[in-house]
Amino acid sequence: MELTPFFFGLYKFVKYGLYPLTWVVLLLCLATILALFPFSPRRLRWVRQLLMFSLLLLVTLSSPLVAYPLIGSLEAWYQPPRLMPSDRFDAIVVLGGGVDGKGSLRPTTEPSSLSRNRTTCGVDLYQQGYAPTLVLTGGDARIFGTGLQEAVEMKRWAVHLGVPESATMIDTEARNTYENATGTKRLLGPASILLVSSASHLPRAVPVFTKQGFRVTPAPCGYVSQNLPRESWDRIEPFDLIPSDDALKHTREAVVEVAGMVIYWLTGRL
Repeated sequence: MELTPFFFGLYKFVKYGLYPLTWVVLLLCLATILALFPFSPRRLRWVRQLLMFSLLLLVTLSSPLVAYPLIGSLEAWYQPPRLMPSDRFDAIVVLGGGVDGKGSLRPTTEPSSLSRNRTTCGVDLYQQGYAPTLVLTGGDARIFGTGLQEAVEMKRWAVHLGVPESATMIDTEARNTYENATGTKRLLGPASILLVSSASHLPRAVPVFTKQGFRVTPAPCGYVSQNLPRESWDRIEPFDLIPSDDALKHTREAVVEVAGMVIYWLTGRL
């Protein structure tokens, strides 16, 4: 069942609540509120503890030593497929990852770097002849729709890279992974597919598509981690000890994916 606009907005609100930075901000807000009242020894102790815990949480979650093993454990879930030249599928399905709208500075609407990367991977598989059809799925994932549809911009990029327009199919209604799967099912029916998405996203996407009746071969792309988590400790560099915004971003991605898998499992979508 697709989400109504109200529940889609609620879903997005809950998703923002899963972001690690949100946790830190909430703790700092709580410490600030406590600091507004007259101090007592107990309240002062609470404020100090909240501030110290907020700092510790921020440093931990933005540490490359935490972020890359977390995201790497998801990316290692599925290895790149070992395809034979004779392998054939009904379609290659590429999941959208965002769109950047036209504005006073950006001259054109275009797929986000994530969508562009996924589409390029799908086009590469198409040009190797593994399937006659390239399906691009993704709609307007904003709470208040702006009309920007991921699949439309991804199709333009695929055609720019040499895919015939007649070989593409698009689903412009999907706003999340579950709707990607149900929308693709309406286009193809049960089919054998190469499923293209970011490596960290496939542990959630593959079982969702499988439950919809697809015969799925995962085709991960867009890796963040260079090595398997068990190997990363052998390649630690001094700068890995310094917190970074990139590391915080990847921690957020890992947390959201794991939470998404739990929620999908609880709601019967996996």
